[in-house]
Amino acid sequence: PSPMFDGKVPHWHHYSCFWKRARIVSHADIDGFPELRWEDQEKIKKAIETGGEQEGGGKAEKSLNDFAAEYAKSNRSTCKGCEQKIEKGQIRISKKMVHPEKPQLGMIDNWYHPDCFVSRRAELGFLPAYGATQLLGFSILKAEDKETLKKQLPATKTEGKRKGEEVDGNVTAKKKQKKEKEKESKQEKQLKEQTELIWGIKDELRKVCSTNDLKELLIANKQEVPSGENAILDRVADGMAFGALLPCEECKGQFVFKSDAYYCSGDITAWTKCVAKTQTPNRKDWVIPKEFREIPYLKKFKCKKQDRVFPPDAATMNSVPPPAASAPLTETVSAPRDKPLTNMKILVLGKLSKNKEEVKGIVEDLGGKMTTTANKATLCISTQKDVEKMSKKMEEVKEAKVRVVSEEFLQDVKSSSKDFQDLVSLHALSPWGAEVKMEHEEMAVDGKCSKPPSTKSAGKVKEEQGPSKSEKKMKLTVKGGAAVDPDSGLEDSAHVFEKGGKIFSATLGLVDIVKGTNSYYKLQLLEDDRENRYWVFRSWGRVGTVIGSNKLEQMPSKEDAVEHFLNLYEEKTGNSWHSKNFTKYPKKFYPLEIDYGQDEEAVRKLTVGAGTKSKLAKPIQDLIKMIFDVESMKKAMVEFEIDLQKMPLGKLSKRQIQSAYSILNEVQQAVSDSGSESQILDLSNRFYTLIPHDFGMKKPPLLNNLEYIQAKVQMLDNLLDIEVAYSLLRGGNEDGDKDPIDINYEKLRTDIKVVDKDSEEAKIIKQYVKNTHAATHNAYDLKVVDIFRIEREGESQRYKPFKQLHNRQLLWHGSRTTNFAGILSQGLRIAPPEAPVTGYMFGKGIYFADMVSKSANYCHTSQADPIGLILLGEVALGNMYELKNASHITKLPKGKHSVKGLGKTAPDPTATTTLGGVEVPLGNGISTGINDTCLLYNEYIVYDVAQVNLKYLLKLKFNYKTSLW
Repeated sequence: PSPMFDGKVPHWHHYSCFWKRARIVSHADIDGFPELRWEDQEKIKKAIETGGEQEGGGKAEKSLNDFAAEYAKSNRSTCKGCEQKIEKGQIRISKKMVHPEKPQLGMIDNWYHPDCFVSRRAELGFLPAYGATQLLGFSILKAEDKETLKKQLPATKTEGKRKGEEVDGNVTAKKKQKKEKEKESKQEKQLKEQTELIWGIKDELRKVCSTNDLKELLIANKQEVPSGENAILDRVADGMAFGALLPCEECKGQFVFKSDAYYCSGDITAWTKCVAKTQTPNRKDWVIPKEFREIPYLKKFKCKKQDRVFPPDAATMNSVPPPAASAPLTETVSAPRDKPLTNMKILVLGKLSKNKEEVKGIVEDLGGKMTTTANKATLCISTQKDVEKMSKKMEEVKEAKVRVVSEEFLQDVKSSSKDFQDLVSLHALSPWGAEVKMEHEEMAVDGKCSKPPSTKSAGKVKEEQGPSKSEKKMKLTVKGGAAVDPDSGLEDSAHVFEKGGKIFSATLGLVDIVKGTNSYYKLQLLEDDRENRYWVFRSWGRVGTVIGSNKLEQMPSKEDAVEHFLNLYEEKTGNSWHSKNFTKYPKKFYPLEIDYGQDEEAVRKLTVGAGTKSKLAKPIQDLIKMIFDVESMKKAMVEFEIDLQKMPLGKLSKRQIQSAYSILNEVQQAVSDSGSESQILDLSNRFYTLIPHDFGMKKPPLLNNLEYIQAKVQMLDNLLDIEVAYSLLRGGNEDGDKDPIDINYEKLRTDIKVVDKDSEEAKIIKQYVKNTHAATHNAYDLKVVDIFRIEREGESQRYKPFKQLHNRQLLWHGSRTTNFAGILSQGLRIAPPEAPVTGYMFGKGIYFADMVSKSANYCHTSQADPIGLILLGEVALGNMYELKNASHITKLPKGKHSVKGLGKTAPDPTATTTLGGVEVPLGNGISTGINDTCLLYNEYIVYDVAQVNLKYLLKLKFNYKTSLW
């Protein structure tokens, strides 16, 4: 990856220098290999087989710089294969790699026991042609250890004077081998003839045609003209050898030859590239225009329409590029069919039907390894009971976003022919967790190796390259309407130019999941604070990383500066700066609504000196501070993988969030209806551009599974409340006589009173908390810190028609603290029409529980942040529509007022009491006798906001128990 822009840059080498740095496993890894002359292809193949170009006629064996053998200097090293200690004095073998998260350390040793290394020989890139004698340090080993290693790591191929061991096979195997060799020989002959045909055409064209002539030939055959003389020559030669390419049927774009197929270079929409590829594109005869027939070679040339031959091991690297963090020149090796858990680490939690040793044996037979660390795990195997129990260890699994599956998964993955991801979804026990795919091992080919792409949430990974750009640029100098980018070096002496009320500053975004790009481009016109001097500043790079660069240009005059700014904006977006309606164009950037800090000062004023003049009770003051805590809002956004630099709090808009809901609705429909990959790609690109995400160096994940889409729906639900909170915080008057806390309290339009903890109602509520803490939610205990009686402005009036409805209960509703400004100021709301209905178990409604801990889990507290807020609302349930499984309700059956999701455990109905005429189900949890339900505990859902009247707000302390693990 380039350190200067969001993309890759080739590192060119002399032929002889290349082999000193690279470790190529197959010629298919080399992009453009089939376009070389045949003799050059043969030369490279030979060099690969012998481990690089041999000096001195290939007589001497070449030492492998990235493999070494030695005696362990201490007992501190751990084998990367079995994860066991390597004892001091034991032989160990190293594969040198660059640590993907600490590249600054350079090449570091990854040690293996000899047996572990041998079993992973192919994975580690130790080719069959390599032998033990090529290991660095081999010559200083003891004689007997040398002999042992030579037997363990023989060179198994013969090349020139180097002989490998011959393995005798039976007659059938030899016949099969002979047939395969004959087939390979025939393919080799075809490829050789094809290469010589193409190069014969190229050599002749070079003699008789100028570059302009070649362009004319392409235009005459309705082919796009590429940039670069070599690319033009290649395309003409391809057309003359095989026929003129017809446009892509999906998007009418131009097909372009790459090493393994013809790829469409067109665009399906303005947001997304076409992903069509084929080895047999449709063609027509190549036409030689009349004016070219005076050239003898072209006059006698006869086009023979035919398919291009591809080598059987053609790479598929171009179809979906590896993440930008991958080392250059890597080979992807798929997990074997009989080892579907290859490169995966499995964590076992809870009591399974088999003991851990039996499970370990099964996992290892399937190619996986066991781990006891949540952050290292790919999958967790547990039980539904343990997921509901939510122990500290399970909390760690949830925090690491590791998917939990049932024990039956191991049996199915071994015997079922179903897709791996389908099996994971089928046996999933947890609502969290990123998509798990069969891993690919990245093999080092240039002396470097990156580990396989993580299946964890990409937003959790932070590159260890110093402070990120978002951190550096959060502190901005605001002058007038916008902030001067500090990278310009002019933040103290210049300001952003403004003309006609329009600020000449733009931040643009471009997401392309196929290419793996997540780019930004910033453009500013700066004016000196004192003199008539002007600059155009621009910076570019990858969102959420330090990758990127910038350029500052001083302009001769204001007019020149404005013109240059306008030209750059149009070049990057395809739109005029003055255009009122923006149109997105393919491969062009899209403008982002960016807050440059104009509101930060207003927000800061509402927090400075808070509480010094407040007339509110101290517990209420603390509550208001908690609800309007900007840092908590920012933390929540970071948890959602949102890039705070590109999408700061101040620019959360309801319109943007609703547009994002609409995209998720479309993509959910596409996934459910098995829509095309290109459609899902297009929607994913649009979503990540609209709501910028920080994935670091990882490729933005495709929105191609319902669980991930549901996680993004929940993210938007939370963002709606954060948007309300921040809008309240920065809006309104700045009454100098009032305390900032009192000002914010008034914005909530809710009467809040502290309930005396010794009062009768407090005793009932505390009993409700104590009795309805579910047995499976034993990771924490709950302590009531404060109880507040709340009355939202206008809510009791709205609730009045339902006051006479039977079956009114006082029920729990938990949420993040960042959502409470929105809840108190606007009430509990139903998801907007734009949101996909499948994001909610019983459709779009307001959800309640009769078990306190079920709702408390939605407070999203932690040991580091153990204070949460929970509501008690009077809910008019009336006639309940009882369900045992998920049902995406859009309309209740006639005569029903609410839905009750039936659980296996519920409060003892004989202990139900009343408070203010409302039922309080505060009995201890007992079995309901309902076993054929998917819910452990009851859920209550209403679909009309008027059926809810919020009564109490509780501040709870979550006392997390010490882990037993």
